[in-house]
Order: sequence, then C-alpha cells, then structure tokens
Amino acid sequence: MKKTLLAILIFQIITTNINAQENKSEIELDQVELITSPRIEIKNTDNSISVLTISKEEIQKSTATNISELLQQIAGLDIRRRGAEGMQADLYIRGGSFDQTLLLIDGIKVEDPQTGHHTMNMTLPLEVIEKIEITKGSSGRIYGQNAFTGAINIITKKDIENNISLNLTAGSFDQKRAAVTMQRNLKNSDLLINYNRKESEGYRYNTDFKNDEFFIKSNFKIKNQNISAIGAFNERKFGANGFYASPAAIDQYEETQASIVGLSTTYKKDKLIIKPKLYWKRNQDIYVYLRQDPSVYRNLHISNKVGVEVNASTPNAIGNLGIGFDLSKVSLRSNNLGDRDRTMLNIFIEQKIDFQSEKIDLTPGVAITHFSDVSTRLNYQSNFFNNLFFYPGMDLGYRVNQNMKLYSNIGYTYRIPTYTDLFYSSPTTLGNENLKLEKALTKEFGLKYLKNNFNLSMSLYQRDASDIIDYVKNNEAEPWRASNIREIITNGFELSMGYKFYLGTFRPQSINIGYSNINDDLLETDFAFSRYALNSLKNQITATYMFQVRDYISSTISFKNSKRLNDEGYTLIDFRTSYLYDKFTISVILNNILDTEYSETNLVPMPGFNSLVGIKYSIN
Repeated sequence: MKKTLLAILIFQIITTNINAQENKSEIELDQVELITSPRIEIKNTDNSISVLTISKEEIQKSTATNISELLQQIAGLDIRRRGAEGMQADLYIRGGSFDQTLLLIDGIKVEDPQTGHHTMNMTLPLEVIEKIEITKGSSGRIYGQNAFTGAINIITKKDIENNISLNLTAGSFDQKRAAVTMQRNLKNSDLLINYNRKESEGYRYNTDFKNDEFFIKSNFKIKNQNISAIGAFNERKFGANGFYASPAAIDQYEETQASIVGLSTTYKKDKLIIKPKLYWKRNQDIYVYLRQDPSVYRNLHISNKVGVEVNASTPNAIGNLGIGFDLSKVSLRSNNLGDRDRTMLNIFIEQKIDFQSEKIDLTPGVAITHFSDVSTRLNYQSNFFNNLFFYPGMDLGYRVNQNMKLYSNIGYTYRIPTYTDLFYSSPTTLGNENLKLEKALTKEFGLKYLKNNFNLSMSLYQRDASDIIDYVKNNEAEPWRASNIREIITNGFELSMGYKFYLGTFRPQSINIGYSNINDDLLETDFAFSRYALNSLKNQITATYMFQVRDYISSTISFKNSKRLNDEGYTLIDFRTSYLYDKFTISVILNNILDTEYSETNLVPMPGFNSLVGIKYSIN
C-alpha cells in the first residue's frame, strides 16, 4: 500500500513537470513585508539580521498539522519531538538549547521560569495563525532574557471575516480530530473563536494522548481607540513512554495546561508610535513516573507571569529611535522546586541610523534586565545594581543594489538558570544551586537577494559561549546533574532560497530549499555523557514543493534530511493534497512515506508511516 501511494505521488510530480512551459510572468514574493519588531518596524528586505517569515499561504498548504511539524521544515531549527502530534517537543535554534530560545505570541513572551521544556506547551492551532516570524541569532538586544540563540513570534489572524468552518480528521493510530472555527465581523468589532480536540490511542505502548485547544481573539474600539484582545488555553494529557528519565521508563505520564490572556493597542500621534501590552501567562505541569501508581513519584508545578510592556518608536534627524520597557512578576509553586517569586524589568533602546541615502544602515542598541533574585556574581550581596544584566548589540547593512544586501551583526547575551536547573531533584536528575550564568557573543555575516520570483539568503555565524549549562554524568548508572560544562564555540552556515514559477496552464508553483551546517568546538571535559549540548543537529537539508494543478487541487511535498553528532542521518518525506469542491475541502496527509526508523531525542522512536484524511466544511 505504501509503495502504491508513493508511486502515485511520483507519477503526479512527473506528469506535472512534463507539461512545463516558460514562465508566464514574474510572481511577486511574500517576503516584502514589515517584520513585527517590538519597536522599530523594518521591511524584511531592509533589516540587517537573519529573519524568515512563514506566510499564511505556506501554513495553510503545509504538510504539518501543528506548529512543531511546521517549524521542522525550516533549516536552522531543531524541533526534538517525543511522540506524535508534538505532545512534548523542545525548540532549538542554531544548535542552542531549548532554554536558549524565546517563543512569543503576538509579541508577548511566553517563556516559563520552571523549564524550557514547557515552551511548546503554549502553541496555537494553525487555523488561527496569520504568519510566523523566525529571528535567528542572538536577539538579546531585541527581546532580552531567553533570546540567546533566537526568537519565534507567532502572529495571530488579523483579517477576521464572516465565516464558520468545521473540520473532521481521522487516521493512523486511531487518531481523531475535530475543529470548529467561527469568525464574525461586526461594525465596530470582530470576533474569532476556535476549538480543537485531538486524541489517539498511540503508535506504541503508553503514547496515547488527548489534547484540547481553545483560542479567542477580538478587535474592538474604546473611545475610537483600537484594542486587540487574545485568550488561549491548551490542555494535554499523554502517555510518556521513555520521554524523560531513561528509555527504560515506559510508564511515565504527564498532563500540562498552558494559557495566555493579552491586551494590546497602538497609539499614533504625528510620527510617534506607542505600543502597550498587558498580559498574563500560566502553565501547569503534572508528571507521574508510574502511570498506574502515581504515589511512587509525582511532581506538580504551577507558574504564573503577569506583565506590562510598552514600546515606542519615532523618526529623528539620523534615522529612527526605538525605546521600551517590560515589567513582569513571575511566581512558581512546586512540590519539588519549592515556592519561588521573581520580578523582572527589561529596558530597551536602539537607534537605526541611515547613511548615503539609506545605502548603509547601522542599528546599535542595548537591553538592560534586572532580576530581583539573581546577581551577576555567585555568593555576592544582592542589590539592584548587582542584579543588572546588559545585552548590547549592533546591526550593520550595506545595500549593493536594489536586489542585494550585505549585512552583519554582533550581540552579547546571558541566560540565567531556570528553577529546574537550580533546584530539581529526582532519582535520575539533580539540579545545582551553584550554577553560573550562561554567556555568549554571537557574530554573523550574511547576504540577502530578492528579485521578482526568486529569493536567496546566506549567512555565516559564530557563537562563543561560556559556562553553558548541561546535564552530564560519567557513567550510565549515575543521575544527570546540572553543570556549567565549559566553553563551546559554534560555527555555522545557513542557506535558504525560494522560487515561484508557472508550469504550463497550471497555477503558480513554489519551491523552498534550506541547508544548515553546525560545527561545535568543545573544550575537553571530564564528563562522559551529555544530555543536550553535545547532540546538535549538525547537517540539515529541507525542501518544500507546493504545486497547484487547478483552482481546486493543490499539493505539497516536504523533504528533510538530518544528521546529529555520532548518529546516522535519516530522511523524511511527507505529502499533502487537498481537493476543493463547493464549500467542502478534502485533504489527505501522508507522513514519513519512507517508513524511516529514527528518533529525535532520548532514544524515543518516532512513528513510522502514517496517514490522515480530513474533510472541512466552510460557510460564509
């Protein structure tokens, strides 16, 4: 059956290409748009950092059914999943750790003080996403803490229409999904409501899951001022066979809840732009070592973050000035980590300077962060000034011509240990209250080229990191212990290109290709085993081909080849085709067509070949 499906897929591609003719016209790419920076908004083609946008069209036609799968299709990103549907996944950028990457929703930071393992708990259904902006490289100057190796900003739908849709899906491993989305556009407001239910019996013992997602967004006016409000809730219950501890721990179980509420607006007066936000983010995690007997070992963690953020920008005589602050209160209640409280203050300032009629741009800036419970030195008397951290950085760009730009940037950043790093204690894992801060200096040089229907970007970067925190041990019988293992010098190269074109009488086609290579220069260490830092994704090739035969038939193929340190590489191919008839859309998704055996973390085997069939009904 699998070989038959693969043969049909190959035949469809070949017959499509046989009918290829010359391009009918040049196709405008989606990349020419504003990047939603917290302060200074710059066109994607004009900024001097490594940033990539996944458009709404790419999301809708993707072979992915969730954000974890979607981000896996981007070179330079490493999503290490445990099990199907991204029930538990860790997010890595450019060989950093999951604690070194920041996730945002509509510009609201959703990091968790307990551990970066919970970062991907707070993701959204693909149906409510407008686009995703991926910033690679040190982003401490832009976002502060946790943007050590990069940041990902999920931007929710902006244009809300009058529409109701129902989506039903079923497939391998007894997967069942149901989703309903309601959009309502009124005179002075609009409303978007989405509910998703996903469940499965699992692809092997104790990998079943139930997932409920709820999202609501409304844009309205108060005294002629536009206000945007969002609310999201995500609950996951899943068997965690070998997910944590060791692969032999097959009876683990976990339940997580993640929620966010946010209010935002934009004030404009003359050329001054002010963007305030209010937000509350909550995470709850229940972990059980033996599902059938929770009394053996059980952890409960509840974290809350409440904050206010205000950013502003204004043009001046030399360019554009951006300033802002973010004040938040964080609390953690845990039977393992204890009760913890922290106040964080981030202050930002940056100035974009244009030279020679905007042929050259320079953007220096700095973020200053204060943590109420963390000092710059261990065993040093804590006070306000000793608890300040500086994240300086600078971007430089040179526009060669209308289509090509060279750029470089440099940034310095910190990461404070999470509460899990400091205080966690279990038979398999131990924290360390004497951990130092992680530090890194990142340098990058790149090129961007965009002309009509073709785009190309290349970058070389180096990250000199010291006091990196990892969980290490000298023999397999010992527990993992958090330690500042040493200096790591990371050298990387990335390439991505996209091309849109016509084939015969068919609709526009597009192909995107990405390549990433990472080399870590690690100093000698006394530790024989490392849980995270020594398992980077060394080589990665990604490719996506989207083709549309008629107005009502569209298909996508995604390819990924990955190789980690000391591991054999593996190749994955996914396919999706959709057929539109009147108000109905029928979709078929084939995952891991080659039935590849592989794991992404902790020796957890990922699912082999599997399929999903869905039907969507939409009405205005």
